[in-house]
Amino acid sequence: MTAPAELEAVLEALAPRLGAPAGPPEALGGGITNRNFRVTLGTDDVVIRLPGNDTELLGIDRDAEHRASVAAADAGVGPEVLAYLEAERCLVTRFIRGRPLRPEELRTPQLLGEAARALRAVHAGPPLPVAFDPWAIVEAHHRLAVERGARIPAAHADAVALAGRIRPLLQGPEHTPVPCHDDLLTANLLHDGRRLRIVDWEYAGMNDRFFDLANLSVNNGLEPEDDGLLLRAYFGAATPRRLARLRLMRLMSDFREAMWGVVQSAISELDFDFGAYADEHFARMLAAGSGPAFEAWAEQAEGR
Repeated sequence: MTAPAELEAVLEALAPRLGAPAGPPEALGGGITNRNFRVTLGTDDVVIRLPGNDTELLGIDRDAEHRASVAAADAGVGPEVLAYLEAERCLVTRFIRGRPLRPEELRTPQLLGEAARALRAVHAGPPLPVAFDPWAIVEAHHRLAVERGARIPAAHADAVALAGRIRPLLQGPEHTPVPCHDDLLTANLLHDGRRLRIVDWEYAGMNDRFFDLANLSVNNGLEPEDDGLLLRAYFGAATPRRLARLRLMRLMSDFREAMWGVVQSAISELDFDFGAYADEHFARMLAAGSGPAFEAWAEQAEGR
């Protein structure tokens, strides 16, 4: 392929430290925020990520992403970081020879255990310089969406009310902020044949560990029994309170994802139906937040 001008400039800047390209870059699909390219520089097979337009409006801090990526690599969870071009906000990592996991594959005791161990390693890592508070993020996204003239789905008001009920239920020592990934979509979970690896750390920040656990759960279709396996592997025990709190945090994961879609519909230049994406996540959140199951989770989360 012919490299875009922005990539050509990055390749030129990387040449003194990593070497000249040994062949044409290959565009990697699947991303809906950035543009990713695989290329051989010298003897290294690397992935170069070019940030999308206005991604700072989504709460992305590229310096924090770099630090989180280095910490994840040091923990044996993420790919090795080979370079970071601060001016270009461009991260270069070693290409992982693995494959994305399918949700049904993840829903096994072995891989849920691997995921729990990977997250525990990340959560025990060095602090990050940014916070990822899902309640603050959905408010900020709403303000920005209004400023940019985005369509605000009718479901937003009900989602705000539901989020207000959930927040006081998720308190205590286990909710102290730790370094989190915050975007555990299936596409970001790779298996290299030996262990689970996690890529794409651009939303990483200090957050409630239950957000990572819930984000992994809801994005990969985990059932309550799967959540029990995940919690046992992570904490050593899956108490009713922990299970209820994870199920409640799944709703906040969907709320954040929905508002991300609303903002992207106003600022992104990528060819993707962000409005439908937002509607899907609002619908899933509100469906899970209605009926007796939610009330049972609320009681169990409080320990009643």
